[in-house]
Amino acid sequence: MTSGVDLGRPQAQTVGSDEDVVRVRQLVRAVAVAAKLSLVDQTKVVTAASELARNTLVYGGGGTVEVSAVDNGRRSGLTIVFADDGPGIADLDLALTDGYTTGGGLGLGLSGARRLVDEFDIQTAPGQGTRITITKWSR
Repeated sequence: MTSGVDLGRPQAQTVGSDEDVVRVRQLVRAVAVAAKLSLVDQTKVVTAASELARNTLVYGGGGTVEVSAVDNGRRSGLTIVFADDGPGIADLDLALTDGYTTGGGLGLGLSGARRLVDEFDIQTAPGQGTRITITKWSR
């Protein structure tokens, strides 16, 4: 255990309120510190996680976030999965367009969150919810 976080197993957080979004930020920060990310990379991944957790709450009606420490043999990092059973994203290309936001969040939108991390994968379909997986690696 490092920084009070068990890096041996994924850490889960339900997202159903603004307070839960804050808890996601705290959890991501703790795992990022334990994974030895630089302060700049910690800030980037916490910012992306905050935007995506807020989207999970506002647009997905709530859901779950799972944070895992990862290691590929050369670098350590963290992977975060945001999942909801909401309405899904009808126009994914539009939602991923730089500068596109429906408001209410940090103004980053999905494209801004994507630029802050090293890996970004989104699975969504109308009526089937959304699952976004991001990874940030140490430098």
